[in-house]
Amino acid sequence: MSEKQRTLASEVSLNGKGLHTGINVKITFKPAEANYGYKFVRTDLPGQPVIEALAENVTETSRGTTLSKNNASVSTIEHALAALHGLRIDNAIIELDGPEAPIMGGAAWKFTEALKNAGIRELHQERNYFSVKQKIVYSDEEHGVDLIVYPDDHFSINVLIDYNSKILGNQYAILDSIDDFEEEISKSRTFVFFHELEPLHKMGLIKGGDLDNAVVILEKEVDQSEIDRIARLFNRPGINKHTAGILNNTELRYPNEPARHKLLDLLGDLALVGQPIKGKVVATRPGHHANTRLARMIRQEIKKSGIKKVPAYDPSQPPVYNLEEIKKRLPHRAPFLLVDKIIYLDDTTVVGIKNVTFNESFFQGHFPDEPVMPGVLLVEALAQSGGLLILSTVEEPEKYSTYFLKIDKLKFKHKVVPGDTVILKMELTEPPRRGIVTMFGQAFVGNNLVMEGEMTAQIVKNK
Repeated sequence: MSEKQRTLASEVSLNGKGLHTGINVKITFKPAEANYGYKFVRTDLPGQPVIEALAENVTETSRGTTLSKNNASVSTIEHALAALHGLRIDNAIIELDGPEAPIMGGAAWKFTEALKNAGIRELHQERNYFSVKQKIVYSDEEHGVDLIVYPDDHFSINVLIDYNSKILGNQYAILDSIDDFEEEISKSRTFVFFHELEPLHKMGLIKGGDLDNAVVILEKEVDQSEIDRIARLFNRPGINKHTAGILNNTELRYPNEPARHKLLDLLGDLALVGQPIKGKVVATRPGHHANTRLARMIRQEIKKSGIKKVPAYDPSQPPVYNLEEIKKRLPHRAPFLLVDKIIYLDDTTVVGIKNVTFNESFFQGHFPDEPVMPGVLLVEALAQSGGLLILSTVEEPEKYSTYFLKIDKLKFKHKVVPGDTVILKMELTEPPRRGIVTMFGQAFVGNNLVMEGEMTAQIVKNK
């Protein structure tokens, strides 16, 4: 059964301190139109810059998730996004008058409560799910981290945490239906180990930390004087008891509250996929870095699924670049210039043409009785098209070159033979960073996909 997209019925605001900055911040959630997604607006900065809540905008994950774009950033946004995601609100404007979302008790409950009070309105457009077709894996063997998304007919998350802690032990949390988020997950607070508090404080972090908005885990007994000293750092003198390794004078909301909070964080970070997914997420020792890397991998799969369509080619239309214009931008020359013209070019996508004739020199030996264009030259043709895309973003492109760093998931589907016209399509899968570019390429002959793969390259200024 189809589902409609949802947004807020009215705007709602909350005020509180940022966990790390300690700055008082006002956060306002506003209704948005269909297909808007989630976007943060820094109302305190000139021009009120907008930062899309997408995985490719993640720039920091050490103690929360930070998004940045055009020199503006927002941090610790995972709990606010978890509330939106958990309530199945697809579109919202999120205004902040400071650099960090307020911590609001260390969980997503206060955000959830406020959003429900604002009301939820159904839109006319259908919700656009991404259905996982084959498993997607992020793994970090060094840190024992594994995040896997399996195909399924609905969205669910299983989380296992193990920090070699006598107090925490192994903990497991499950969200089998997102409808259970409010009751089962939203109230779970962030947690921190007692021995981490002073180093974090000395690093200038957790300035807005409060022993009411985090579960503090005490791994071993310490003198009351040490507890008093640390408590004074957070303006909470008088803590004189702890049970089961929990420093606060409050009870755990769930026996496995730390595992549930890790699930909450993962749900918030997966909101950066940009659309709801249907798939089963199984996560071992998740954290913001792994979560956002997984979100980026899912976004790459979404982009690939959206670029299977064969680009239209009308030879009667003038090209964006003809051969002479290509030669001004690429250093390649015969017999190694493998793009004849560019027929489409924008900020993220390029489409080139390679006309294959029997006169190509490589057909003399590949193969004399059955001429087939070498796969490596198809890769090179795609790479040259991608190079033209990247070089279009710099001044004086003739002074730069692009070099392969990695080729991944390369697949050849059909042979390319004399007489074929190859359509070469390259699309950015994430924004360029420090001269490193990742693209997904496809080559078509007619309506047939003949080759596809991921390519990473570096743009370098010539000496």
